[in-house]
Amino acid sequence: MEHTQGQYKQKENCRVIRQESVGNHIYSLWLHTETIAGCAQPGQFVMAYSKDKSRLLPRPISVCQTDGNALRLVYRTAGEGTREFSALKTGDFLELMGPLGNGYPLDEGEGKKVLLLGGGIGIPPLLETAAHLAGSVTAVLGYKDEIFLKEEFEKFCPVVCAVEHTQDDTADAVTGNVLDAVRKRELAADIIFACGPTPMLRAVQAYAAAERIPCWLSLEERMACGIGACLGCVCDSVHEDEHLHVCRKRVCKDGPVFLSTEVAL
Repeated sequence: MEHTQGQYKQKENCRVIRQESVGNHIYSLWLHTETIAGCAQPGQFVMAYSKDKSRLLPRPISVCQTDGNALRLVYRTAGEGTREFSALKTGDFLELMGPLGNGYPLDEGEGKKVLLLGGGIGIPPLLETAAHLAGSVTAVLGYKDEIFLKEEFEKFCPVVCAVEHTQDDTADAVTGNVLDAVRKRELAADIIFACGPTPMLRAVQAYAAAERIPCWLSLEERMACGIGACLGCVCDSVHEDEHLHVCRKRVCKDGPVFLSTEVAL
């Protein structure tokens, strides 16, 4: 099964519709686009450019939602570039390039029990994924503390929250990580789509292998160009890359979504 590849990408100066804080250093940014929103697939990302020319490299941000000509980015402020984005107001403009990378193979989940496993800032790209999946879907969302996007996910599927720093193992939240929640709630799956930090993805990869469940992982990686030219975001792979002729994959170009058996974490 080939990944869903974006057939169209370009740079576009996108107008800010609205922006709000949805968590601790987490922002939700809606932008009007002429082309990017209509082309973006669940699991793809965009590169966002700073207006400060001293910041040469754009920032990769996953697509959270699309709605007609509107694109939603949910991101965490982690440096000067993303802090600049967090100050954007309605009517301002942000230059994007995209959509980039490949998306989740949604047809693989058709008619199956699908588990969406998201951790931290890996949660947002699974929202558009949930919106496009039909059938039996459950989202397990992992947080360090503050919960965000839960109500949006509940519009499309049942949600289980796993929170590291809570003492209440209630109907609303499980204390621990996403796999703790999967085991405690005895959640079965025919296929897994996951996105989150590398330690989480490594654990999900091992779980999927042990349970013999097909699993697709969206890797988080620092990127420079976003189009596979700079080779700055390679990851270890099981098979030799046809372009590099080494056991490496470019996360931005060959990913960010990989079959779990393709990559070594």
